[in-house]
Amino acid sequence: MVEMLVKSKVKEAVKAVDPEMRVNPKFYDALEAEIKGLVEKAVRRAKEEGKKTLYPRHV
Repeated sequence: MVEMLVKSKVKEAVKAVDPEMRVNPKFYDALEAEIKGLVEKAVRRAKEEGKKTLYPRHV
């Protein structure tokens, strides 16, 4: 599967929550895995409904 994260945007989001927080490089890998899992589950849910389009309810 494709790399989905823009690391600079993740870091920017973290800094918006807490400017002193840093991001360990392994965090990106864990976050990427979670996102991929969510996408896979959403696709399965959509297919179960006979849909070919993902909607918010599939998350």
